[in-house]
Amino acid sequence: MRSTEMSFKSIVRELREMRDGIGNISRRRVEGRHWRNRTRSHIAPDVAPFEPNEQGQWANLPPELLFDIISRVEESETAWPARNVVIFCASVCKSWREVTKEIVRTPEECGRLTFPISLKQPGPRESPIHCFIKRDSDNSVYRLYFGLTPSEDESDKLLLAARRIRRATSTDFVISLVADDFSRASNTYLGKLRQFTIYDSQPPSVASIQERSQRSRRFCTKQVSVTGTACNYSIANISYELNVLRTRGPRRMHCVMHSIPFSSIQGGSAPTPTSFPQSFGEKASPPSVSDSKETSKDASSPSISSSAVPLPLQESLVLKNKSPRWHEQLQCWCLNFRGRVTVASVKNFQLVATVAPPHNIPAAEQEKVILQFGKIGKDIFTMDYRYPLSAYQAFAICLSSFDTKPVCE
Repeated sequence: MRSTEMSFKSIVRELREMRDGIGNISRRRVEGRHWRNRTRSHIAPDVAPFEPNEQGQWANLPPELLFDIISRVEESETAWPARNVVIFCASVCKSWREVTKEIVRTPEECGRLTFPISLKQPGPRESPIHCFIKRDSDNSVYRLYFGLTPSEDESDKLLLAARRIRRATSTDFVISLVADDFSRASNTYLGKLRQFTIYDSQPPSVASIQERSQRSRRFCTKQVSVTGTACNYSIANISYELNVLRTRGPRRMHCVMHSIPFSSIQGGSAPTPTSFPQSFGEKASPPSVSDSKETSKDASSPSISSSAVPLPLQESLVLKNKSPRWHEQLQCWCLNFRGRVTVASVKNFQLVATVAPPHNIPAAEQEKVILQFGKIGKDIFTMDYRYPLSAYQAFAICLSSFDTKPVCE
């Protein structure tokens, strides 16, 4: 048994060394910025940074042995930074990556974040995924990290980043996988928040992607700008209601999730994408000369219309803020954040599902907090989310609390 364990550890150690070697080769061959040269998510990219002829003997392992190795790695390394070993497995070669993708489960099933697409997949149903947000006011950048609280050595796992861009009539929060590239032409662009509407760079379901691509390739070409993808699909609307006399106190908040059915909290399913429309590392095909003018016009519009049809309002999941109670001794409004929020702020909130009387939903289920957000220090906020929200949707909702328009005050 001990020899088997030592053999397994040696495989893991060799994987780390090989992964570092592959990274060095790639950096010499690739011009410009690369995944390792930027402030990026610690989640694996969608393509391995190596050439096919660099796979060597690792690509020829027997399938049964390969499946057993990666399964054991995935089961043993459940927390960061040790879970980086799973990422190394996915970056060895194509065959290793396919097996790793087959073994690694969705956040709903395992409660863990591994690949970039997991940020677009719903969280676990029972226990929430704990994250925190750091606000960089000087650069108007907001970073989402994985974990309970910031670590002392600042080795936290970056998940998402957003930059606030002020315009004449609105404020945009552009969301990306990296913290130094917020261009809509980049393949790290995920979506944006504009005027309390959340936009996604991909339709809410894989089926709509396939249907759209099969219907007309020329139609898709018109959706691509000269430099890259510029599609935006409206997936949610957020609204705030001013309280009496516009004072800074409890405020009502509603989120209509157009892409999530209400049945998802009744045992049903929420959309769970399995891949991005365009894998990282692949460049978008430029449009034809005849379509360039029309494409540029579409790309410059506030949002390109999508073919994804939102759910009817009565079928959509609607979230509302949980009403706080007045604390006589403290003389303030209070919510039970279970120790995750320590500083009083008008931005603090907990969201639960809005349930109409005809629905037979247990009281405990109606009180279950799906998303909570609150302040724990200067420019540091916690964010905990669970099914049916994804990390991307939860982050976008929390960003709306940073908008300084009067509707939020």
